[in-house]
Amino acid sequence: MAKTALKVDSTNTTPPLDEKDLSILRLLQQNARMTVKEIADQVHLSTTPVHERIKRMEASGVITQYATLVDHNKVRKGLMVIVYVSLKQHSRTAGAKFIKHIHELNEVIECYNVSGEFDFMLKVVAENMDAYYDFHVNKLSQSENIGHVQSVFVMGVIKQTHVLVH
Repeated sequence: MAKTALKVDSTNTTPPLDEKDLSILRLLQQNARMTVKEIADQVHLSTTPVHERIKRMEASGVITQYATLVDHNKVRKGLMVIVYVSLKQHSRTAGAKFIKHIHELNEVIECYNVSGEFDFMLKVVAENMDAYYDFHVNKLSQSENIGHVQSVFVMGVIKQTHVLVH
C-alpha cells in the first residue's frame, strides 16, 4: 500500500476534537486499514457520523496521510544514520537550495531544521556502510553550501512510534 498524501485546505482552522474524534484517531493510528464499520462499532456511533468525522479531520489537516510502515531491515535498508548538517551561509536562498536538494535524496527519510550547533538533522537509511559512504560522498556532500557534516550511526532502535494521540 503506497502512502497517500491528503489534500489539506489551509484556509480551515483546526476543528476542536472531542472524545469521539480522539477515539477514532487512536484506532486509525493502530490500524489505518480499519473499515468505517469497524471503527463505528468500537466508538459506539453509526457509520455515517464516523465517516463524516474522518473526512472532516482529513480536510482540516488533522489527518495528513495514510502510510504503510516498513521494516528497514527487510527491504535492505538496515543501516540507519542520524546526520547533522550545518550550512556555510544562512540566507533564505541558500537554505531553500539545501532543502530542495534534500527532497531529491531518497536515502533521507526525515529532515528537521534544528537549533544549536547544526542547522539540520537528517535520518538516513542505506543498505550498508558502502552504500552510506556513496550517499555521503557523492550525493549529500555535493550540495553546495555544506559547512560541516557529522554522522551518528544507530546501533539499535529502542522506541519508534508514530502514535501521537493516546
